[in-house]
Amino acid sequence: MQNTDIKTFAFNHGLTEEEYDLIVNTLNREPNHTEVGILGAMWSEHCSYKSSKIHLKKLPTTGKQVIQGPGENAGIVDLGEDLCAVFKMESHNHPSYIEPYQGAATGVGGIIRDIFTMGARPVALLDSLRFGNPDLPKTKFLIEGVVSGIADYGNCIGIPTVGGEVYFDDCYNGNPLVNVFCLGITKKDKIFKGYASGIGNPVIYVGSKTGRDGIQGAIMASDSFTAESEQKRPAVQVGDPFTEKLLLEACLELFETDCVVGIQDMGAAGLISSSTEMADRGQTGLDLWMEKVPHREKNMTPYEVLLSESQERMLMVLKKGKEDIAKAIFKKWELDFSVIGEVTDSKILRIFDNKELVASLPIDFITNSAPCYDRPYTEPEKNTKNTEKIKNSLSIEDTFLKILTSPTITSKRWIFEQYDYMVRTNTMFIPLNDSAVLNIKKSNKGIAITSNCNSRYCYLDPREGTKIAVAESARNLACSGALPLAITDCLNFGNPQKPEIMWQFKESIEGMKEACLKLNTPVVSGNVSFYNETEGESVYPTPTVGMVGLISDLRKTVNQWFKNEGDLITILGNTYDELDGSEYQKIFKGSISGIPPKIDLDKEKNLIATLIELANESIINSAHDLSEGGIAVAIAECCFSKNTNFGFIINLDNINEHKLDIPTLLFSESQSRCIVSINKNNLKKLREITSKNSIDLNLIGVVGGNRMIIEDILDLSVSDVFQKWDTAFEELLK
Repeated sequence: MQNTDIKTFAFNHGLTEEEYDLIVNTLNREPNHTEVGILGAMWSEHCSYKSSKIHLKKLPTTGKQVIQGPGENAGIVDLGEDLCAVFKMESHNHPSYIEPYQGAATGVGGIIRDIFTMGARPVALLDSLRFGNPDLPKTKFLIEGVVSGIADYGNCIGIPTVGGEVYFDDCYNGNPLVNVFCLGITKKDKIFKGYASGIGNPVIYVGSKTGRDGIQGAIMASDSFTAESEQKRPAVQVGDPFTEKLLLEACLELFETDCVVGIQDMGAAGLISSSTEMADRGQTGLDLWMEKVPHREKNMTPYEVLLSESQERMLMVLKKGKEDIAKAIFKKWELDFSVIGEVTDSKILRIFDNKELVASLPIDFITNSAPCYDRPYTEPEKNTKNTEKIKNSLSIEDTFLKILTSPTITSKRWIFEQYDYMVRTNTMFIPLNDSAVLNIKKSNKGIAITSNCNSRYCYLDPREGTKIAVAESARNLACSGALPLAITDCLNFGNPQKPEIMWQFKESIEGMKEACLKLNTPVVSGNVSFYNETEGESVYPTPTVGMVGLISDLRKTVNQWFKNEGDLITILGNTYDELDGSEYQKIFKGSISGIPPKIDLDKEKNLIATLIELANESIINSAHDLSEGGIAVAIAECCFSKNTNFGFIINLDNINEHKLDIPTLLFSESQSRCIVSINKNNLKKLREITSKNSIDLNLIGVVGGNRMIIEDILDLSVSDVFQKWDTAFEELLK
């Protein structure tokens, strides 16, 4: 006869009837409350990937540039010269809705720990944010809280936030997305991993004391929002960036000794997640002693200690006899240090509290026995091509200004100026360029990083939209002269138990697989965030792509801004009638529908190769990707430099071979295009390289003057347009 009390307790921890029966049948007994807490957290969607695993296995994860793929705290790629880049992106969506400041701040803290736990010094952050209608007071509250949380944590710890993206759509009204990317640099012989090995080796707790904040955080992140969700504030962690800074420096100092066997951040599901994952990788068991864990609150139960998601904590296994060396380092940095257990050969997790055994579970059962669901999926009703013409009574000039100052397109200076993006002095450009570029000190090399996802495209066609997210990321890097190396992803979707949501996810994975294989950008790390919906309303599928590229010679780096009077302006690629899912359609129709732009990955691959060759041979003075807002927006952004605002005179006849009407020509969001400016003496060489790579080259005008002139279409002052674009977002928040 099953205990109804413990069974109800299990259901409250997200376990299903079938999962509970599996636990009972495997253990040949009922679990106790602590064991239910352990399994509820570790079998949650957030920790076990039970609905996504079957599809994630399809993604390419290896390549000659890959040192570490998925399965560790972060992915690692080879940069040459004994250097490597360590990077990952994760979500903190649910906590950021409930408590935006702390939710976003602890998201930053968590991803930073994922990087330095691998032995790398974090050098840069990106953030990819999605909010609802900016006219709503709740949205403004969320924006201010999230941006402040990101800024304060990154600024205090001294890691620059060098770029990112911000989109707005009504589907995010009740469920914002906060995805944070972090990158670090280390040497190949200084990499550390999360292994608990060496029988008898001590298990060490370091960092802040454990409190009750964040308990059931992983479980909360594995459920949809309801009207009661905001009452879950206790499940949101509280961060302290100053302690994180001490922890970072202490760990990096410890890594210089010969003490560490394995190390892992206490992130989602806290101590129980880090300990069991380390033991699973090491094929060992663990004995953990709860009374040894540093507490900051009285009378904490083993359940609370194990599941707390208090921040700024690390778990490590040291070589036996090296404890005093490590203790001295952490004492110097004024951090808690405690031996809380030891590695065993039992392959069992045993939890003791004052010598009383309070939980005993096989490691493999905790980490690998969560059911792997092949959830049903059903394609929703097909979107069809729009036949109804978009009604827009505005002039071309007014239309252009309305799009340029829309929330998604307009300058986000109000945001990035809150970030200390120049700290550590590695940042090459302000956060407006297609990709952020970082100098690798004591090297001629550079790293370019970017994040992208147009979720409107993914809503209309998740496979094509995800391919575009990968392709645009690679194009962004190539516009800076960087060779794309690999990606990390943050896959944000609704409730996977709904067949149409599972179809979106499956299609998105197929699109990512296809694009990554074609562009040679394997997936080395990432995160799945399901249940992003409120009161049954799901967000758009948002498979955010973070990508890293290598610039072999920093002197060849390119940015997006016009440089010289008289430079020729060219467009690489062709423009088609592709307004569905565009900013133009959203603004003037009020919704999106139809078929998004198509992506030809062979053309994209050729364009990327062309851009890298042009940069390496110093033929181009600027390069800028064409994406949201089309040609009109992209060419305006080329004018908005920090130092000089050059104008242009162009004629679009050369790119209108498909006889498009003017709004379509200006605002179509066709893919595989970019704007390139060159000295006129380099035109012949440009033609040779583009022809060799089968890239269409269209000469459209010249840089110069102080006006934006599209002949017979538009004539505006650069300074006036810049002023509107630069201030629109701040005005929106008033």
